[in-house]
Amino acid sequence: MLLRDRSEDLAAAGVRPLAISRDSPWSHAAWAQTLGVDVPLLSDWNSEATRAFGVAFEPLGMVDVAARSAFLIEDGKTIVAAWMLGRELPDIDAVIEAAR
Repeated sequence: MLLRDRSEDLAAAGVRPLAISRDSPWSHAAWAQTLGVDVPLLSDWNSEATRAFGVAFEPLGMVDVAARSAFLIEDGKTIVAAWMLGRELPDIDAVIEAAR
C-alpha cells in the first residue's frame, strides 16, 4: 500500500508525508506525473539529507546511496521515530500509531 492510498489516514493522525530521494527534480516531476503521485517529492541531488539523516551506504562502490527509510519528525525539527526499511515500503500503520 502506498502513501497516496493512505493519505486520509495520515492526515487524520496529523502526518504530512514528504518523499526525498537522490533523483533529480526533473525525474521527480516525470515520476509524479506518470504514477499520479500526490506526495511532495524533494530532491537530495547532492546527498546532504542522506548524510545528515545517517542513511548513506555504499553498495557496489556507489557513494552516498540512500537506504530506504522513514522518519516521523515533530515540529519540523525533532525526530520522534525512525525506521530503516531496506527494500520494503514503510508500514503506514506503524507511522500512524507512532504519530498518535
